[in-house]
Amino acid sequence: MTRTAVVVGVGPGLGASVARTFSEQGCAVALLARSSDFIEELAAELGSDAVAVTCDIAEEAAVGDAFATVRAELGAVDVLVQNASAASWDGLLECSTNSFDRALDVGARGAFHCSQVAVEDMLDNDGGTVIFTGATTSVRGREGAVGFSAAKFAARGLAESMARELGPEGIHVAHAVLDGGILPPEREVENPEEYLDPDAIAESYWHLVEQDRAAWTLELDLRPHVEEF
Repeated sequence: MTRTAVVVGVGPGLGASVARTFSEQGCAVALLARSSDFIEELAAELGSDAVAVTCDIAEEAAVGDAFATVRAELGAVDVLVQNASAASWDGLLECSTNSFDRALDVGARGAFHCSQVAVEDMLDNDGGTVIFTGATTSVRGREGAVGFSAAKFAARGLAESMARELGPEGIHVAHAVLDGGILPPEREVENPEEYLDPDAIAESYWHLVEQDRAAWTLELDLRPHVEEF
């Protein structure tokens, strides 16, 4: 039976790698992003079992409409990957209220709304998987990024609470700490080995989907092999 996977926050980096990997594994894939240009191109590349849906997940009504489109085009949701964020790269005194609110609206409240809608499908069926893309700052606040740090902390708490609530219902909720920079898709870097490979991250995400229920991962910590820790 074909799984339907929704990837929220699809750009040319990690979101695209997750979409391609899940499609290669036989999933029908919905691509959600605020802008339509890239996701429409990617959906065309992936074929008839992919759909591009433009959505600002900070808007609750827009989330409902987007998932209604996914269900109509691909069926009920089996897998949700929460990859969207709105970085506010400012320190405490420089960060505006609007920037701080936007970071929380996308990174925490948006993830909450998407989870609510997707989990309804999973509860009606034989469970499912929800994966949150976290960062170093999910567990250790980053200097000069109060909005981003607050949103990532909030999303991690949401994931942990959901995991405990939904695990007994057959829904695997996992949080991935990406402890390092992700290799950029559109520019050369001096030392690529110092970055996380988005395709490798996507393979790890697929492993979470395929994990046996007898041994589920709650938190996955990924870092470049040359990173000191």
